Amino acid sequence: MSLLLHKTEFGNTSNAGRIWTKEECNTLLVEWVQNPKLRQHMDQVGHLMEQWAVKREGLDKTTANAWYMAGVLHDADWDQWPDQHCKKIIEYLEAQEIDPTVIRAIASHGPRHFGVVPETRMDQMLYALDELSGLIHAYSLLRPQGYEGMEVSGVKKRLKEKTFAANVSREEIDEACTIANVTKEELIQFVIQELSNLHK
Repeated sequence: MSLLLHKTEFGNTSNAGRIWTKEECNTLLVEWVQNPKLRQHMDQVGHLMEQWAVKREGLDKTTANAWYMAGVLHDADWDQWPDQHCKKIIEYLEAQEIDPTVIRAIASHGPRHFGVVPETRMDQMLYALDELSGLIHAYSLLRPQGYEGMEVSGVKKRLKEKTFAANVSREEIDEACTIANVTKEELIQFVIQELSNLHK
């Protein structure tokens, strides 16, 4: 099954600035995503994207909301339409006349699968935070204290264990860090801290 999108331009530039509120994003998730674990993953990535935009990129609230939208909706079609993953949500957001930067970020969150290279900072960080956050969350579920007291070294140890969260591609994590020009250690520390805050 191929998930290649066969295009690299998304949306219409005349729709720049058209971003949904968090409530509007949530409405779509209620309709499209039934799996609570997938929904939690999407909520986590949305949160991480928003916090990175503000704390590491120094972006304003409006722009950070665009990052949140890309993060929280990136897997919106995976639950019900896995054979149309990425394609369906992109087509839907294009029809809703959403800002093309958000749509492009979603389209590039798995370049090996969708054939779209992450270019913008939003693209790059969605790719970088997606897979890694999934592995770190899986690790938190094994720990009695969850995220509390979690250390970078513990996550790196799990990354080396190929049987742990085996569906998480270590190669894609490495590639994403290179593309985003962030160290794995920096990204791991950020995810631990922000997901710890989210789940307090």
